[in-house]
Amino acid sequence: MNVIKQKDRQELDKKIPSMPWYVEQFVNYKLPDLSPSSLLEYVRDYETFFNWLMAEGLCDATAMKDVPIAVLEKLRMENIDTYRMFLSTKRDQANTRTTISRKLSSLRSLFHYLSQIAEDEQFYPLLKRNVMAKVEIKRTHKPKDTAAKLEGKLLQEAEIVEFIDYVKIGYPHTVARNKQAVYAYELNKIRDVCIVSLILNSGLRVSEVVNLNTEDMDMKKKLLYVYRKGKNDETFKTPVYFRQEAIAELTAYLDVRAIRYNPDKKEKALFLTVPNGSKEGKRMTKRAIQEMVIKYAKYFGKPYLSVHKLRHSFATDYYLRNDLYKTQDQLGHASPETTQIYAHLTDKTMAEAIDRS
Repeated sequence: MNVIKQKDRQELDKKIPSMPWYVEQFVNYKLPDLSPSSLLEYVRDYETFFNWLMAEGLCDATAMKDVPIAVLEKLRMENIDTYRMFLSTKRDQANTRTTISRKLSSLRSLFHYLSQIAEDEQFYPLLKRNVMAKVEIKRTHKPKDTAAKLEGKLLQEAEIVEFIDYVKIGYPHTVARNKQAVYAYELNKIRDVCIVSLILNSGLRVSEVVNLNTEDMDMKKKLLYVYRKGKNDETFKTPVYFRQEAIAELTAYLDVRAIRYNPDKKEKALFLTVPNGSKEGKRMTKRAIQEMVIKYAKYFGKPYLSVHKLRHSFATDYYLRNDLYKTQDQLGHASPETTQIYAHLTDKTMAEAIDRS
């Protein structure tokens, strides 16, 4: 089973009892179609909204689970506009336009369900008036805009090999005076090189890397079998190709995996770490992989790099050699519109290549 989805389902189950009954009904309705990870994000968005309702005095309830559905019915557009302003000016952490749009979309989904799908015992809608139906949520970014933001923040052509080589041989020279950093690097060097190389030669998402098991590889066919984002069928893993360039690093890591990380015989995870206080290797987390990439990127001189930007770097390079639909399939995009980012990015890349030549 997808490890991340399993954890998110457990977290979702913990949060549901604190939600109003109609949210629990909505979640149960959506479970067959949406992943636990997506529904967990919905519930987190509802936590923010219900806490705001109570703080603003729009509801007499003192606990989220006690917020009555009648309160939602009486909300006006000015309340929604105030909530939008609250999201954009939060003291602890102001939300980006994309995050605000997502939070409002979460609310709109709940209100739509309550007003158009769910019924009471007399077959009337649970929500008689839906203020969120009036809320226009504009698309926050187009492929061209996303490409513009990514410009200059990706690895291009030879830089892909240079970054892998830096993780392999350059980093220890950079931190040579820091004995602790060198020691930690030597322990995990082969694993780290393998992960970076694999992402830059396949375009996997960090969640897909985390979920990889040892039996998910076919070295002869250069295939990985992964749980793709948005697909809830836990019995099916999508085959994804990786380049020949990743084979040497994968082979080197597999040769030391059992010896270096001493996993329990039942541990199937491909990429392991040994937690503090433990002697046995456990599956790496998303955060651990993200922090590992950020560490190397910082000393490489490109502190803006992240796991997702490594994926973008592969995709741009891959698109230059293939077409839109092959790139869409390789990356697991649901829509070709998402993949169009790389069409805009490669226009710039090709222009620079012509200038250099």
